[in-house]
Order: sequence, then structure tokens, then C-alpha cells
Amino acid sequence: MIRQLIRSYVLLVAVAIALFTVPVAFTLTDQLREDTSEAVEREAETMARLLGVGDTASCEALAQLAGAYPSKEKVEVTATDRCAPERLREPKADAALAKALEHGENTIDWGSDFIWGRNLVVTVPAFERSPDGRTDAEKVVGAVRVKFATDDLTARLWQIWGFRAGLAVLVLLAAAGIGVFAARRLTAPLRQLNEMASKMSDGDLTARSPVTGPQETQTLARTLNQAGERLDTLIASQRIFVADASHQLRTPLTALRLSLDNIADGVDDEFVREDVEQATAEVVRMSRLVNGLLVLARAEAKVTAAEPLSLRDLIQERLDVWRPAADERGVTITLRGSADGRPLVLASPGHLDQVLDNVLSNALEVSPDGATITVSVETRGDEVVLSVLDEGPGMSDAEKSRAFDRFWRGQGLTGKSGSGLGLAVVKQLVTDDNGTVALKDAPGGGLCVALTLRAARHGGG
Repeated sequence: MIRQLIRSYVLLVAVAIALFTVPVAFTLTDQLREDTSEAVEREAETMARLLGVGDTASCEALAQLAGAYPSKEKVEVTATDRCAPERLREPKADAALAKALEHGENTIDWGSDFIWGRNLVVTVPAFERSPDGRTDAEKVVGAVRVKFATDDLTARLWQIWGFRAGLAVLVLLAAAGIGVFAARRLTAPLRQLNEMASKMSDGDLTARSPVTGPQETQTLARTLNQAGERLDTLIASQRIFVADASHQLRTPLTALRLSLDNIADGVDDEFVREDVEQATAEVVRMSRLVNGLLVLARAEAKVTAAEPLSLRDLIQERLDVWRPAADERGVTITLRGSADGRPLVLASPGHLDQVLDNVLSNALEVSPDGATITVSVETRGDEVVLSVLDEGPGMSDAEKSRAFDRFWRGQGLTGKSGSGLGLAVVKQLVTDDNGTVALKDAPGGGLCVALTLRAARHGGG
């Protein structure tokens, strides 16, 4: 929009300059032609009068006038019965000369239809004159031709047009500068509104736009700010509700599980025990679902700030927690790529713990017995890439596109059913720390969960 405003403003100024400058330049050019032709014609007529007198004094005066012209310009004289200076050549016979000698008419030839040629040629008839100045308008006794070089006129022409062209360029540059300033000032409220919309699309519902600019943008800013406040209030209420509901559900679920465990211990009937175990499994799944909702609600609240954390220490701590569960099924968990150092990443405390728990839990869920789960760390400039690769069935492109949806569950191999919130929680936590998460095909089969985290300087944020 800024470019369009600048182009429109500069175009408008260019049209105004053209409408004012070009006609003036043409007028000055025409005036220069007219003044020059009149001056040369007057000089030629003066010499023609001297030629018309024909006495010795007049011939000498004619020679002096002709000699005053520069060498690149010529004065040519022809006479019937009058004197003609010997050093002045006779003009070439042509239509202009015939017109002067036969009809007594002046001829002005610029040599070109476009502005002018190399010479301005003026041919003037000489009428017979008596010494007292009387003229016989019927008798033509000769003609005077002046060839005037137009080099100086061309230089003057370039000055006329060049000066106006340079002035036009300066005015256009000034107009462009003013246009940039005006366009930026006019679009500043729109840029603020766009910045607000971008922040809100990134999840920052507290973003507001200053109420500035024209009345229309002020009205729009107020409307968007009010909409943002309402949306922020609604989302905050929803988060509070989910967090409170999840928290309130944990206690009765824990009590229900304890009661089912007590019932299972006191029942000898195999069928009843099987039903109790199924009920206990459902309670466990519901507890995981409630815990996931609680984690997700807290993550969306964004109540903690990122700080430098040792990624290797966090990974090693979580691997120590998950290795016993992996050993029960003969699954090996290996760590690679962290031998170059102990990279620091920017993350909120507790976020990476939950991310690793969810990713490792999913990897263990889909891994067959005896498989290997590989955790690798790679530093790439200002980023650290943490990858978790399993040897499970992997995911199709359609499944990858839905994997981060809430309550979507993939196909595991252990028979356990997840809550469908694991990867949704992972994406929310990683995104809150300005990182990214992607699902890729692992080499040789399986799934690779790639987490891109912000690197932090050692000893600082």
C-alpha cells in the first residue's frame, strides 16, 4: 500500500510538472526561433539597403558588415548592376534566390521541419535606392543571403530543456521523499493494526492497537481492541474452567482408583477381578486425560518465562526415568550427538520435562519389543534440534497432519490407549518457547519427532 501511495503521488506530481514545464519550454523554444530569425532578417535587410544604394561608401559598409560575421557563418551577395564586394561569394541559384530576384520576397529557411537544421538561411532582395534613401520598390537589383550557424541556438535549447528537466527531477525526488513520509504516516495506524493482528494470531490475546490516525482507522482500532478484550476474557475463562475442572477431578479419580484397588484385593472371583481391572484401567486413562488437560491449560496460560537450561542434563534425567519401563520390554534407549558439549536452550522450567515424557511415552508405546529408541541432539547456529526416533509403524501423511489435534489417538502396539493429548501438549509447550515441532519419517522406518529449540549462550540468556 505504501508503494502504491508513493507511485500515485509521484505520478500526480510528474503530470503537473509536465503540464506546466513542457508548454513553457516549447514556448521558449518558439520565441528563440522567432527572435533569431527576426534579428538575422533585419541584418540581411540592412545589407540589402546598402546593396540597393550601390555607391562606393555603401559597398564598403556592406563589406564591413559581412566581415563582422564569424568564419562559420557566411554572407553571400549577388547584384545586377550594383557593386558587390569581391570577397563575398554569390549565392547558389535556388528557389529562394529566384523568389527574391523575381518577386522581391524574403525567404527564411531553418533547414529542418523539426526545430532547425545546421544553418538558418535568410535570403532578402535588394531594391534600387537613391543616395537620399528613396526606394524603387519595382526594381530588384540584387539579393543578400545570410547563412547563420545554429550551434549557439542548439546550446541555448539544451540549456532551456536541460534546466527544466533537472528541475523536474529534483522536484520528483522531493515529491518521492514527501510521498514516503506522508505514506508512512498515513499507513502507520494500519501497520499497528496489522501488528496487533499478527500477535493475536500467534496467541498473544493481550495485544492492543493504539487508537490513532484518521477517524476510520480509529474506529477500526477501537472495534478490534474491544474484540480482543472479549476474546481474551472468553479464552481466559475457558482456561480457568479447564484447569479448575481438571484439578477438581483428580481427587475423586484418585479415590476411585484406591477403592477399585481395595476391591480387587478382596475379590476371589476371576470374572469380577477382570471387571475391576478393566475399570481401573479406564480410571487410569481418565486420570491421564485429566492431567493432560491440566498441563495444556497451564501451557496456554503462559505463566512462566523462558530461561537457559542444560538440555543434556534434562534428557539424561528423563531417560533415567523411562529406561526401567523400556527394559521390561527389551527396548533400548540411546543418546547420540551430545558429545560436543552441553548445549543450553531457552525454555520455561518444566516444559521440556513434560515434552520429553510425552514424546518418549509415545515412542515406547509404538515400539515393538527389542526395538531401539534413539535420542539425538544437534546444534545448528542459534538453534538446537532434539530428535526422537522410534522403530514403530510410523505415520502416513494424513496421520501426521492430524497428530497434533487434541484427542486424536494413533495406533500403538502395546494395547494401551492414550489420551490423545500428548502431541498437542508437546506442540503447545514447544511453541510457547518459540520453538517448532515436526513429524518426519525415520530412516529405515518408524517416526522421527524433531524439536527445534532456541539456543542460549553459556552463562546467559
